[in-house]
Amino acid sequence: MGATPYSICLDDELRRSLEKEAEIEGRPPAQLAVRAIRSMLESKAAKRAEIYSAIEEADQGKFISAEAMNAWIDSWDSESEISPPKTDITPDKA
Repeated sequence: MGATPYSICLDDELRRSLEKEAEIEGRPPAQLAVRAIRSMLESKAAKRAEIYSAIEEADQGKFISAEAMNAWIDSWDSESEISPPKTDITPDKA
């Protein structure tokens, strides 16, 4: 994979924070900036994929009832925690 120079402007506070963190990690500031940008873009892509998946399920009429979701949430941090709910509202059950 090739690399192409890319210029960005940072405010003074952000630049100082980046340089401080780079010094702590013993890495060039540009390397930390690239890692941060890559991480942010991967996170946004993953979030977008989840949203598209949820929209696709919704378009198919697949939903989780409030009762099932609330039962799962109510079980959190208890000795009888249950598994995340599965789709229980579908076009044939509506």
